[in-house]
Amino acid sequence: MTSSQPPLDLDLDVVVPVYNEQDTLAQCIALLHEHLSEDDSATWRITIADNASTDATAQIADDLAATLDGVVAVHLPQKGRGRALKAVWAASPARVLVYVDEDLSTDLRALRPLVAPLLSGHSDLAIGSRLARASRIVRGGKREFVSRSYNALLRGTFGVRFSDAQCGFKAIRADAAQRLLPYVEDDNWFFDTELLILAERAGLRIHEVPVDWIDDPHSSVDVIPTATEDLKGMARVGLSLARGRVPVDEIYRDLGRHPFEQPPVPLLAQVLRFGVIGVLSTVAYALVYLLFQTFLTAQAGNFLALLTTAVANTAANRRFTFGIRGRSRVATHHLQGLVVFGMAWALTSGSLVLLQAADPNPGPLLEVGVLTAANLVATVLRFALLRLWVFRDRGHGGPPPETRIETLSTRHRMIAQEANRS
Repeated sequence: MTSSQPPLDLDLDVVVPVYNEQDTLAQCIALLHEHLSEDDSATWRITIADNASTDATAQIADDLAATLDGVVAVHLPQKGRGRALKAVWAASPARVLVYVDEDLSTDLRALRPLVAPLLSGHSDLAIGSRLARASRIVRGGKREFVSRSYNALLRGTFGVRFSDAQCGFKAIRADAAQRLLPYVEDDNWFFDTELLILAERAGLRIHEVPVDWIDDPHSSVDVIPTATEDLKGMARVGLSLARGRVPVDEIYRDLGRHPFEQPPVPLLAQVLRFGVIGVLSTVAYALVYLLFQTFLTAQAGNFLALLTTAVANTAANRRFTFGIRGRSRVATHHLQGLVVFGMAWALTSGSLVLLQAADPNPGPLLEVGVLTAANLVATVLRFALLRLWVFRDRGHGGPPPETRIETLSTRHRMIAQEANRS
């Protein structure tokens, strides 16, 4: 790759976020610069993004920018890797924006395979994966366990397909970054994960490259606090997506690589989301029942409280638990939801009949306790029925998979025949 200072037609901006790296910065940037200079397939620059270092890092970065062609230094007043990447990427003129860790734990020979599908337009993001079968990594058991557990949790809760969210070796097309970065809230270590979740949810194509990776024993990352912040970030992003704060549908229409079929929400994510909705519905049911109980009979109050919360419960589970949007089959889903409501009502009413048979004059709190317990049992029944009956058609918006595959094969044959005739 070749470079000028600054290139007018810039393919790659390789950003290296740094914080207090005075001991290793010069050597790492020299190695990165040497590697990029050995390949003339794309124009490039290296941007050292110093985020509020308190040692000599800033001065070393300026010296490197002054002595090495194609190296620039940017100084940010606040600490945060995500903050540094957002600031530099947003202002970069390059077509593809790259990020590598300062310690160069990832073998740089994976850099060209990382950026090639982005430069060609085939993919929108690319990530290095330490968890791919072809990857070769050296690191301690603790970090290995934490990394695999974290990525497994991401797949279970968000249904993501990428294998390694945390590897410090990523690239993104500038047009995709322009749309996604305004919605990435994290300024620290969760930045990567949040960006990838939003990108996949918006239908962007993520390319994975197996990497050779050696753990830096002097890494400044504190695993436990970072993992805690990551879990908080996951909860925040999940809530934002559930509330529609991120316009993923709009981004999907503009940039998304439309798949043949949207993947279903994974079972673990369904259980967690349904559980949250179920708890909220149970609390709402208890409060509504107490209100109705003041002027209605126990059976009438139970029926109206269940009916009031059942409609909202079905709508919430349709949208958040099972990921179904739009008006298609909405009336059918709500009718089926009312049938499920009827079963739940029969279960709770039966518990109320048994209670009154045992105690003709139970107090309101005892009634609420028994009905709440019965409602929890009904909630489990409701989940099974919603998943196996009401919303079992999730994702069947198009022809069956074999039809789609045959259609694609037919198109390929038609294109080939047309090319032969030409």
